[in-house]
Amino acid sequence: MEYLQGRALLNAIGNLELTGAYAEALKKLGHNVEDVAREEPDAALGNGGLGRLASCFLDSLATLNYPAWGYGLRYKYGLFKQYITKDGQEEVAENWLEMGNPWEIVRNDVSYPVKFYGEVISGPEGIKEWVGGEDITAVAYDVPIPGYKTKTTINLRLWSTKIAPEKFDLSAFNAGDHAKAYSAMKNAEKICYILYPGDESLEGKTLRLKQQYTLCSASLQDIIARYERRSGEFLNWEIFPEKVAVQMNDTHPTLCIPELIRILIDVKGLSWEQAWNITQRTVAYTNHTVLPEALEKWSLELMEKLLPRHVEIIKMIDEELIQTIIDEYGTEDLDLLQEKLKQMRILDNIELPESVAEMIAKPEKSSVEAIESTEEDDVSDEETETTAEEDELEEEEIEEKNEVPPIIEPDPKLPKLVRMANLCVAGGYAVNGVAEIHSEIVKNEVFNDFYEMWPEKFQNKTNGVTPRRWIRFCNPDLSKIITKWTGSEDWVVNTEKLVTLRKYPQFADNEDLQSEWREAKRRNKVKVASFLREKTSYIVNPDAMFDVQVKRIHEYKRQLLNIMGIVYRYKKMKEMSHEERKASFVPRVCIFGGKAFATYVQAKRIVKFITDVGATVNHDPEIGDLLKVVFVPDYNVSVAEMLIPGSELSQHISTAGMEASGTSNMKFAMNGCILIGTLDGANVEIRQEVGEDNFFLFGAEAHEIAGLRKERAEGKFVPDPRFEEVKAYVRSGVFGPYNYEELMGSLEGNEGYGRADYFLVGKDFPSYIECQDKVDEAYKDQKRWTKMSILNTAGSYKFSSDRTIHEYARDIWRIDPVVLP
Repeated sequence: MEYLQGRALLNAIGNLELTGAYAEALKKLGHNVEDVAREEPDAALGNGGLGRLASCFLDSLATLNYPAWGYGLRYKYGLFKQYITKDGQEEVAENWLEMGNPWEIVRNDVSYPVKFYGEVISGPEGIKEWVGGEDITAVAYDVPIPGYKTKTTINLRLWSTKIAPEKFDLSAFNAGDHAKAYSAMKNAEKICYILYPGDESLEGKTLRLKQQYTLCSASLQDIIARYERRSGEFLNWEIFPEKVAVQMNDTHPTLCIPELIRILIDVKGLSWEQAWNITQRTVAYTNHTVLPEALEKWSLELMEKLLPRHVEIIKMIDEELIQTIIDEYGTEDLDLLQEKLKQMRILDNIELPESVAEMIAKPEKSSVEAIESTEEDDVSDEETETTAEEDELEEEEIEEKNEVPPIIEPDPKLPKLVRMANLCVAGGYAVNGVAEIHSEIVKNEVFNDFYEMWPEKFQNKTNGVTPRRWIRFCNPDLSKIITKWTGSEDWVVNTEKLVTLRKYPQFADNEDLQSEWREAKRRNKVKVASFLREKTSYIVNPDAMFDVQVKRIHEYKRQLLNIMGIVYRYKKMKEMSHEERKASFVPRVCIFGGKAFATYVQAKRIVKFITDVGATVNHDPEIGDLLKVVFVPDYNVSVAEMLIPGSELSQHISTAGMEASGTSNMKFAMNGCILIGTLDGANVEIRQEVGEDNFFLFGAEAHEIAGLRKERAEGKFVPDPRFEEVKAYVRSGVFGPYNYEELMGSLEGNEGYGRADYFLVGKDFPSYIECQDKVDEAYKDQKRWTKMSILNTAGSYKFSSDRTIHEYARDIWRIDPVVLP
C-alpha cells in the first residue's frame, strides 16, 4: 500500500556509478549537484517503516538481478505535510507532484477496468457475472528502479485512477448540472488522493477499501496479462504458480486472494478447485505487526455492498477452511472445535454454512441403538418387560447423549466482520514474520491455531536495509573510511566484509582508525547542526551528544518515555548549581522527528508535549548547551539521510513484544550509532551481532508484559517516586499553559480506555533513566565510545536487505539467485 522512496537523483547516479561524472557535468553548467538534488521533493507515496522496507527491497531486487516488480498507488497528496506550530502538529496536503515527476513514465497504453458495487448474476451453465455498479479505470505510471553496478533496472508500477471518457455525463454537463457530471470523475480520482485516508466515517472506510481493491485488481490483471502474453499459444494455468509469486506486504493487499480466484473462474473459465489450488500456490503473506488494529477486519455489510462477488468467494474460502479444521480436529470434542472455529474462521460473528452445521449437528448412531439393532431378534418377551417409566428415562438419556450444543451462534449486538489476516494465512502458501522474536510471537500468539495446523507455512525473514542509500550515498565520509580499512568497496554489496572491522582487535582499537572515525562523525554532526538551524531556528552545539528518536509517532514506540526522561534530566539540572550541572551531565541535543496520524489524538498530544518542552528548555539561559530538545518537522527519507550519519545515540524503546522489527535501528547501527532499547523486534538480533557491551539495554521483556498488565489491573503496581515527580513537574505548568491532564492521566489508574499505562511507560521509567546514566558514563570515555561505534557498524553486516531478499527468493519465491553479466 505504500513505498517510501525518498529522492531519486543521487540514488540513481550512485547506483549507475555516475556520481563524479554527473557532478562534473553540472559544474560545467554552473550548478552544484547537492543544490540540484535538494530541489527534488521526496515522493509522497509512503509514511513509515512498512513503505521504506518495500523501497529497500526494490533496490536489493534490482541490485541482485531478480525478476521482480513492485505495485502500488500513485497518491497525489501523500499522507500529509507536517508543520509544527504553537498548537503542535498541523497537516496540509503534500505538493510533491506540483511541478511534475520526472522519474515516472505515464503508460496510457496500460490500463485496466476496476468495478465497485453492482450485483452478481448467474449466466448460462452457472457461470457468475458481476454486472452494473461503478466502473473506473486504473492507469499505469512506471518508476524505474536501477540496481547498483548492474544493468538490471526493475519497475515500480503505480496506479492512478480515472473514468473512461464514455462514463463522463455529457448531457448533465450541457444541461448545467456540472456537479452531477463531475461526480463520477471525482469519485474515481479521489481513490488516489491520500495515503491512509481517515477511516472513522463510513465514507473513509469505503475509500480505503476501494484503494485496496484497486491496487489488487489492477495489479493482478497486469500480472495475468503479462503471463498470457509470454505464454503465447502454450498457455497453461497449472504452471502459473511456478512463474509468478505474489508477496502481500501486510494485510492491505489481502483482496489479491479472492480477486485472483474471481479472474481465474469468472474471466478465464477455470473451476473452483483449479482456481483455489492455483491461488494457494501463488500468494504469500508477510505480517508486519502484532497490533490488533493493524490486523484488518472489514465490515461484511460494507464489503457485500462494495464487492459482492468477492464476498461470495470469501464465503467459499471460509467453508473450505472450516472443512479443513473439522478434518484436523474431528467433531468428538465440540468445545475444542468451537474454540478453533471461533479463532480461525475468516468470517467473524457469522453463522456456520448450512452444510457444515448439518454435518456437525447430525448425531451418530448411539451404542445403545447399535446393540438393540443387532440383538433385536434374540430378545425374549421376558427380558423386554420394563415399565413405561423406565423406557421414557432411557430415551431421555440417549437424547441427552446425542444432543449437540449450538456452535458459533452470532451475537446480534456485534458487527459481522471479515478477518483479513486469517484470509491471508488460509489463502497463502507461506507466512513470515520480520524478526526472530516477532516470528515467534506470530507463531505462538497471533496465529497460534494456524501454526498448530500448518507449521510448515510459517517462517522468519528478518528485515534489512539497503547499504547503498543508507550508508554509501548518505554517509560518504564514513564510507571512504570503511573502504580504506576493509581494502575494497565490496562491502557495498557484500556487507559481510564489514566484519573485518571487528575481526582484528587492533582495528576497533586502532588510534588512526578511531581518529578518522571521530572526525567523520563530527563533520556529519556539523551538517546536522546547520540543518537544524535552517529547519527549526534552534542553534545546537556539534560537540554535544546527538541523541535521536525519529519514527512514526505512536504510543507503543514510546516517544513519551523519552521526553519524560528528558523532563527528569532537566528538573535535576535545575536543582543543581552551574558547577554541579557541568560535572554531572554530558551535554545532549535530543532530536525527535515523525508524523502522528491526523486522527490519532494521543499521538498528537505527544508531539505538542515534545515541542513545549523544547520551547522551555532551549530558551533557559541556566541550561545553555547542556540540553537542547528539537522536533524536526515533516520527517521523511531525506531528513533521515541527513540525521542518521550524525547521530551518536539512537532510541528504539518500544514496549517489548509490540515492534515487529523496526528498520531505522539497522540504519543507525550501520552508521556507527549506538542504540538504547528494549529487547523488541530486531533490537534482539542487533544486540547479538554488535555485542551486548555495545548496546544499552533496559526494560521489561516480551514474556513479562501480560503479567505486568495483570498486576496493574489488580492494583499491585507501585510507581517509582521519580516517575511521580516528573508527572507532578509537568502538571505544575513549567512547560506552558497547555493542559496535559489527558496525557498524564493515561499513565495513571488501573483500568479503563486510555488509562492504566497500557504501554508500561511508568514500569520501565526507572530502568530507562538508570540506563541513560550509563550512556553518559560511556560517552565521557571517547575512546571506548568510538570503539562501540565501530563495532556497531561491523555488527550491522547481517541487516542488509540484500540478505533478506536472497532468503525470500530461496525459501518463499522458490527461485535460485540470478547472476547476470
